[in-house]
Amino acid sequence: MRAAALYSAAGSLLLTALAAAPAAGTPGRPGGAEARGTAVAAERAAAAGIEFGRCPRAEDLPAGVRCGTVTVPLDYAHPDGKRIELTVSRVRATRKDPDDHRREVPRQGALLHNPGGPGSSGLYFPLVGMVPEWKRIAAAYDLVGYAPRGVAPSAPLSCREPGDFVEGPRAAPTRPTDAYKKQRAAEAEAYARGCADRAGEALRHYHSLNNARDLEVVRAALGEERLTFMGASYGTYLGALYAELFPSRVRRMVFDSVVNPDPERVWYRNNLAQSEAFEDRWTDFKKWIAGHDAVYGLGDTPQEVQKSYEEASARLAAEPAGGTVGPAQLQAAMLKAGYYDDYWPHRAEALSAYLKGDPQPLIDQAGTHPEESAVESENSRAVYSAVECNDAPWPADFEVWDRDNTRLARRAPFETWDNVWTNLPCAYWRAPRQEPLDVRTGPGELPPTLILAAERDAATPYEGALELRRRLSGSVLVTERDTGTHGVGGGPNACVNGHLEAYLLDGRLPARDTSCAPRPAPVPRA
Repeated sequence: MRAAALYSAAGSLLLTALAAAPAAGTPGRPGGAEARGTAVAAERAAAAGIEFGRCPRAEDLPAGVRCGTVTVPLDYAHPDGKRIELTVSRVRATRKDPDDHRREVPRQGALLHNPGGPGSSGLYFPLVGMVPEWKRIAAAYDLVGYAPRGVAPSAPLSCREPGDFVEGPRAAPTRPTDAYKKQRAAEAEAYARGCADRAGEALRHYHSLNNARDLEVVRAALGEERLTFMGASYGTYLGALYAELFPSRVRRMVFDSVVNPDPERVWYRNNLAQSEAFEDRWTDFKKWIAGHDAVYGLGDTPQEVQKSYEEASARLAAEPAGGTVGPAQLQAAMLKAGYYDDYWPHRAEALSAYLKGDPQPLIDQAGTHPEESAVESENSRAVYSAVECNDAPWPADFEVWDRDNTRLARRAPFETWDNVWTNLPCAYWRAPRQEPLDVRTGPGELPPTLILAAERDAATPYEGALELRRRLSGSVLVTERDTGTHGVGGGPNACVNGHLEAYLLDGRLPARDTSCAPRPAPVPRA
């Protein structure tokens, strides 16, 4: 998957048993050494606190956002060994009722957020307090974001020279040849080797269990007795691990767009399931375009829209647009429309304009901009690879990947092979793998938690929300029906936001699982 969002599980596949062979054996369930190390690090962080000041210039955050650092062990089994610093951002609670600024709102502490990835930075999260849908929450909570370990500027990881990371126009075959597969496998092996060479021994310590432990240390550094947390996408998996490891430290938790936490699905099967889900989401987008054929002229049926897409891809293979946009860049741009409905009008406009002779909108939306994004993109991909490859066993034999994905691509060609190439370094990974935790909480072990999900979300298919609901006793699921935008909390759905506010501000949850009507469909721009 791409670092922007997480692949989760839905549906079922007849899969070959995993044949992963970690380079140095598979560690067992985390033991007492890591627990003791986490307690030591949290105690130190609580005593030190966070000295907030100017944010790093490279983050380009406004002056109202303040930043500081929290020191955590690289290896929690050895808390007195090497340590790294995590950068944290914060905007204080406004304490003002958005409906009556004369009324002071009681402060409820810090709301810590993780936006997903793995590989995404949360330093920009405090800015959501400026959005109308977030003002009530921003009145009561300090909004706190952070850059997880490995994500710049928090001990950033790198697997390649950033200048070499951003590639030019590339093919995107849905039926790759054996020669193409061999080429991509060699590239994946080289990438995995680069991660090991550049990070060295530290590489093994970038994984989700340590991310959950880091969350506990950040909680302590903020001076919070218990954690109020909202995770989106991969952030839901991180939150689930935290709930399993530190249930007594949870105050309130929101899981928005849920990664399936079943240990048997982390991460290989989750990625397969997400590829399948994106085929349905791609169909949703094509149906919408077909319904607005008078605007875009791309066809009045999904089949005709597919032909328009394939025509554009073939043209780009022959002559990349602007020298930067080939079939792979086109596919990546359309994939983002699978994540977010808001992209639908823009992507449809660009595709239509290109086929009518104007490539500039497509170049603007899909072209690469190395001077702006090479360092950030390379770092995000490195962290994504390290966390997911370290988290769990993966098939070590490419024949397993080839067999499973060849089957899948027959019914889900849009995203399947692109997903393979993104994750294939895990087949050649040189660091030891973790054993995924079996997240389960019984009655009374965890405070009630809120789960949010869109019914047709492809990035984290709906089955993940149902699975987490079964595993966290006392949790309640709120579903946005018949829609698939990835991440629903704090968006345009007033019903969803009402449940989010009631929970975070008053601790109230629906008596049972419930649903909200879908958000309005995107409207073509004039």
